[in-house]
Amino acid sequence: MTLPEPPLLVITDRRWARASLEEVAAALFAGGCRWLSLREKDLPAPERLALLRRLVALGRHFDAAVGVHDDVAAACEAGAAGVHLPAGASPRAARARLGTGALIGVSAHRETEIATAADEGADYVTLSPIFLSASKPGYGPALGLDALRHAHPLPVLGLGGIDLDTVAAAIAAGAAGVAVMGAAMRAADPERYMADLLAAAGRALAARRSRAHSPGEAAGRRI
Repeated sequence: MTLPEPPLLVITDRRWARASLEEVAAALFAGGCRWLSLREKDLPAPERLALLRRLVALGRHFDAAVGVHDDVAAACEAGAAGVHLPAGASPRAARARLGTGALIGVSAHRETEIATAADEGADYVTLSPIFLSASKPGYGPALGLDALRHAHPLPVLGLGGIDLDTVAAAIAAGAAGVAVMGAAMRAADPERYMADLLAAAGRALAARRSRAHSPGEAAGRRI
């Protein structure tokens, strides 16, 4: 499954949001967000499913992929674009329920979990925390940019402390894309923030592709 371009996943956290999740999501979509996952694991299942249905419908107006964390059944019922699973869960089992067109990702915190997700047929992983994050204080230690410089068997999105100041460094280090949560939720102007973040990610991806195709870089790789 092809990831949205540029691959920038917004993960919800209503505790940080300055308005309702639907209002924040609408602003993010207006700013260019085309990939969002509903996390909200503490919501009762019926409430989460109802919210997911509303976000999926909202996303369709912007041609945005809206998925959900963990809840494969809700993804099926709401017609979501996919599901993001915790480390150790089975992408293969989720694929059997959601079909070949679903976006299926896995949370990873070490190399072995990335390899397992690839073997199970995941489309991508989030690797975290790259930097320490205000969204999850004490969650770490931070893996740092070196964790993104290894060759990986599937696309890796850097997660944890990703914002306007760090997105370019994460992509330059080798991340296929990034995932953001708290920074997007906390933004005073989510539409403007998303536009700026997408622009920064797009510039970083273009610069990396340009370097990869430059004669000097190609020669360096042959040495």
